Amino acid sequence: MGINSERDIEANLQIGPTSLGMVRMFIEATGGIEIPMDFEPEEAEEIAEELMAAAAQARKLAK
Repeated sequence: MGINSERDIEANLQIGPTSLGMVRMFIEATGGIEIPMDFEPEEAEEIAEELMAAAAQARKLAK
């Protein structure tokens, strides 16, 4: 399964700070699957930069 493979799965994504000073990405998918992922603030900023770069590349490909 690669990044370009489509799947028929619905999921919710929530992102927010935890009481311990971490950034949590919480994914809830069909079938009752829950995936909490905690990141240090610096890691979260790196992920945000990667998302912005991927969005810019996707925007170029969509043209």
